[in-house]
Amino acid sequence: MSDSILNQLGFDPVILVAIMAGLIVFLGGVVVISLIKMEKVYRRYDLFMRGRDAESLEDLIAEIYENTQKLMDQDLANKDVMKVVSRSLSNTYQKTGIVKYNAFEGMGGQSSFALALLDMTNSGFLLNAMHSRNSCYIYVKEIHEGEPESALGKEERQALDAALKKKDRFFS
Repeated sequence: MSDSILNQLGFDPVILVAIMAGLIVFLGGVVVISLIKMEKVYRRYDLFMRGRDAESLEDLIAEIYENTQKLMDQDLANKDVMKVVSRSLSNTYQKTGIVKYNAFEGMGGQSSFALALLDMTNSGFLLNAMHSRNSCYIYVKEIHEGEPESALGKEERQALDAALKKKDRFFS
C-alpha cells in the first residue's frame, strides 16, 4: 500500500495538476468578465433608479401604460380615417389628360382644349372647349371604363389616351 492514489491513475500527476490550474485560470477569467458585466448593469440600474422609490416607479409605469393606450387608440382612429379616405379616393378623378389645339384655323390660336378626367376605374368625362374669336363651345362626353359614350375627335382621343396611360396616384 505504499503506492499513492496518484501513481495508480496511470498517468503523470503533473498533467492533472496542469489541467486543474488551467481550469482555475479559465474560471477566474469567466468570473472577472461576469463581474464587469454585472457592474455595467448595476450602473444602469442605479442611473434608472436614482431619485425614485417604489411608488414613483409605479407611477412612471402607469403613465407609460396610459400613454401607450392613448397611442393605440389614436392608431385605431387613424386606421379608420384612412379606410374612409381610401374609399373616397376611389371615386375621385385621379387621371388627367389635356391637349391644347387650334379648333378654327386662323382664329383664336391654341386656345381650344380637350380635357379628360378619369377615376381609378377609368370612368369619368371628357370636356372639349372649342374657342374662337367670337364664341366658345363646350362639349362633355362621358367615359365608362375607358370607353367613350360617343365618337371622339382626334384631340379628344389624344387627351383620353394620355389619361388612360397614367397610373392611379393613390392606389398603385
